[in-house]
Amino acid sequence: MRGTELSELSTFLAVARHRSFRKAATERGVAASAVSHTIRSLEERIGVRLIQRTTRSVTLTDAGERYLADLTPAFEQLARAQDGLNAFRATPFGTVRINVPTSIAPFAFRDVLGQLIEGNPGLKLDIVATDRLIDIVEEGFNAGIRFGEVLSRDMVAVRIRPVQRLIVVGSPSYFRSRLPPQHPRDLRQHIGIRYRYPSGAMFDWRFEQDGEVIVVQVEGPITLDDQDLMIEAALQGCGLAYVWEDRARPHLEAGTLHRCLQDWCQIKDDLFLYYPSRRHVSGALRVLIDRLKV
Repeated sequence: MRGTELSELSTFLAVARHRSFRKAATERGVAASAVSHTIRSLEERIGVRLIQRTTRSVTLTDAGERYLADLTPAFEQLARAQDGLNAFRATPFGTVRINVPTSIAPFAFRDVLGQLIEGNPGLKLDIVATDRLIDIVEEGFNAGIRFGEVLSRDMVAVRIRPVQRLIVVGSPSYFRSRLPPQHPRDLRQHIGIRYRYPSGAMFDWRFEQDGEVIVVQVEGPITLDDQDLMIEAALQGCGLAYVWEDRARPHLEAGTLHRCLQDWCQIKDDLFLYYPSRRHVSGALRVLIDRLKV
């Protein structure tokens, strides 16, 4: 099989997996027009329509579904064969595409990337940070990182590191006219900088002390979807923010933010790297797991 034909098949698999020419183009690092041209060339070469495309959707024909089912195990076998060559290399070779929540991406990879790449010159990392809940299989990722939530049974989860706790912070200017809350119930009298998930759901503030758990829905005029913006709003005295301690630490040390409800901010979540149990674990992914796990 020529390289051009192999590239066409890889492109078809990407489009079939994403059901999107644009997402397939992003995964392959090319323009959407190039993906469209490749699929058209493939269909002309084999003489069968594989993909139905409208302005709103991309679907597979019956022939496309059959082709996808036949090609997938073949490409998985090819990936295993390629990865088998790592046994003859000093360090792993290959690309790992991984998804991680934006809010904790810097913490998850802190003190990791430099040493990892320096020690494994054949390794390439494609890290996509988003707080959108995604299906790593459908979107072409080798692995993902999530908090200690329940993952589906067909996933292998590896604990990688504990996450800093979430804390409540406010600026000196905010507290000039208000007393700091002493109990989570006091937050009803305060202005909260709210966080909204990409799904549209609001993030509740959770507190725990001596086994008692309290969940608070704060009110305030500002709703954001980025922790750095929340910290910026808190620095400007717009209200109290509920953010990762690690993200707020420089401002706490500088005195530009003060924490409150410290005895109630005990909840911590572990981080897990997860990947499909039925997928081959490449040497490149293995070295990343070994570097991240606790």
